[in-house]
Amino acid sequence: MNSIMTINRSLHVDQLGVMDYLQAWQLQKGIQEKVISGQSPNTLLLLEHPSVYTAGRRTELSDRPVDGTAVIDVDRGGKITWHGLGQIVGYPIIKLKNSTDVVGFVRELENALIKVCGEFGIEAQRYCERSGVWIRDAKGDRKIAAIGLRVAKGVTMHGFALNVNPDLSAYDQIIPCGILDAKVTSLSVELNRPISISEVMPILQKHINPMLERVCL
Repeated sequence: MNSIMTINRSLHVDQLGVMDYLQAWQLQKGIQEKVISGQSPNTLLLLEHPSVYTAGRRTELSDRPVDGTAVIDVDRGGKITWHGLGQIVGYPIIKLKNSTDVVGFVRELENALIKVCGEFGIEAQRYCERSGVWIRDAKGDRKIAAIGLRVAKGVTMHGFALNVNPDLSAYDQIIPCGILDAKVTSLSVELNRPISISEVMPILQKHINPMLERVCL
């Protein structure tokens, strides 16, 4: 595993490449404990996962794969989703300035991801009370980025997933985020051309990193 680390004024960013989901979850837990105790700086982990389904606390039985495919139950908000290659996953592990306004932090993440999409000429937006980032037009409602968080003692973990160029057929086995009437999309699908993780990563950090620095202690 190759790791690229950068340290800004108040944010440590670690690009981990491809990492197993359970390994990354354990890493998050360890960092969160150290951020809570003041032993580690605010941290953003950026990575891809091998194909995996994860279920948040609000997942219902009907949301799960009908073929018995394994699902990892996790301690974040939200419902079931999929992670896989071609998707940038970001785990901000930060001490929030306003730890009581988790919804506000979700909105900040959404706004930053909307700006990332905008840099590629894609008009994305928030969708009422549904978290994440959406594209809404004559083709229907399509989710391009998902968000699910957990906050303990004012410090966040879990985070967001932006579909760059993944195999979207993996979503066919589940009801993603528990939403029946919406589809899932990616930057590549919307632009009708291949988009690489390396092409998106600096643009994502351009918008995500300053926002995290602004909202963290």
